[in-house]
Amino acid sequence: MMEFFEAVRTRCSYRGNYAETPVPREDLRKIIEAGLAAPSGCNLQTTHVVGIDDPQLVKRMGGMLKKPCFASAPAAIIVLTKAVPAYRGALYNVQDYAAAIENMLLAITALGYASCWVEGYVTAYADVARSMAQALGAPEDYAAVAYLPVGVPEDALRHVEKRGFEERAGFNGFSGGI
Repeated sequence: MMEFFEAVRTRCSYRGNYAETPVPREDLRKIIEAGLAAPSGCNLQTTHVVGIDDPQLVKRMGGMLKKPCFASAPAAIIVLTKAVPAYRGALYNVQDYAAAIENMLLAITALGYASCWVEGYVTAYADVARSMAQALGAPEDYAAVAYLPVGVPEDALRHVEKRGFEERAGFNGFSGGI
């Protein structure tokens, strides 16, 4: 297994086809457990995660998206959320599922797989989000918000160049920026 900071540095979004190499359920469970270990606003735990290792269901779910490569993965994870008001009506479900997804992406990388945080193709089309949630038997108050294909990449990973620390971060005050 990869060291944590190496996983952080090497994680990237993979938008290519996947090899037919299966993802063992034990690995999928580890990935999901990493997501469930993420922080949750007011501990409301508004994120629900569904691992998919049935090849037909992966193809069906991935086929709902606009890029065929997402259906080529041997496994997938669907992230659902429930908007539960906290104190003063504040909602933290977006932060909750974002933290869960990042934990899962790091776990995917650490285990030697690739993935992509596919949210826009899910949430921008209400019929896609609704169809995914219904296909999984989710209650009406849960919305599908993301699809994570999981597998061994068929192509080389492409890492984008990140702007440097000094341009995007600082100490004791804002320094830099776009």
